[in-house]
Amino acid sequence: MTVRVLLVSPAMNAALREARFAGDAALDASGVRAAAPAAPHVPEADRAVHGPSERCSRTAEALGLRSSGEPALREWGLGRWSGARLDEVSAREPEGVAAWLADPSAAPHGGESLLDLCARAGTWLDSLQGEVRVLAVAEPSVVRAAVVHALALPPQAFWRLDVAPLTLTELSGRSGRWNLRCGRPLAPAPAG
Repeated sequence: MTVRVLLVSPAMNAALREARFAGDAALDASGVRAAAPAAPHVPEADRAVHGPSERCSRTAEALGLRSSGEPALREWGLGRWSGARLDEVSAREPEGVAAWLADPSAAPHGGESLLDLCARAGTWLDSLQGEVRVLAVAEPSVVRAAVVHALALPPQAFWRLDVAPLTLTELSGRSGRWNLRCGRPLAPAPAG
């Protein structure tokens, strides 16, 4: 049976604006304001879930979804780097950042490696067999990891995928055979 997985990236927050390893940074007022006009454009689904972060749960709420938390969709576990800005970590641990960016198995921060993240997202994605339409509000790193898994891309492709706030990435198919439709904005662009 074909499964359609609708991955919605959460709204903007201060951590994204500051290039911060978010941890569990809250959705701010501007993120809530941006999500409200997108609510009527959220596709229907048989089941809705959201990552456990406050940013994902508040985005789901602002979009008017009745969703449940899904632990497998948690943000990339970046250990001691969580909450710090990328430029701070790069200045403090340049070799660690270089290893993290170059080696998908590296976890110099003490958290998950890129391979671990992709495996976690892939396990969740593959568990959806028998479902029809699942909508998930998930952190951009999880969306990217799911795409890498679904398309059997090399892990380094993760760094080449951009997931903007409040966009929809669609995967359809089943374990071992997925198709991708990426980056559709949830709300039409404002007239300008």
